[in-house]
Amino acid sequence: MKEGAQLTQAEAGNRYEVFHTDCPARDVVDHVTSRWGIWVLISLRSNDLRFHELRESIHGISEKMLAQTLRALVQDGLVWREVEPTTPPQVTYGLSEFGQEVSEPLTDLFNRITQRLPPRTPR
Repeated sequence: MKEGAQLTQAEAGNRYEVFHTDCPARDVVDHVTSRWGIWVLISLRSNDLRFHELRESIHGISEKMLAQTLRALVQDGLVWREVEPTTPPQVTYGLSEFGQEVSEPLTDLFNRITQRLPPRTPR
């Protein structure tokens, strides 16, 4: 293999060249690792949530940022969106199989971090 982290298309087979700025996989990584993307994926790990439930579970996120983050994650195929035809419409979000796979190491990362931090002191 050539020196450096990047592989040519022939060396990589069907892999993406994530170090190229026009690589579609790079966009997915950017969405997953965005300020709110990680929190959305972690929040949806345990169960499907409606928009307002998801917003309440992620302290500090605005409706606008949650909507933008969800839109990107749905477009990437990490999150599914189901609209119930009621008035007003009820929208539920959950992790796709791809989203489950991607969020697994994130959950492990958070578990390791919280286990290694010193105990919280009361304020």
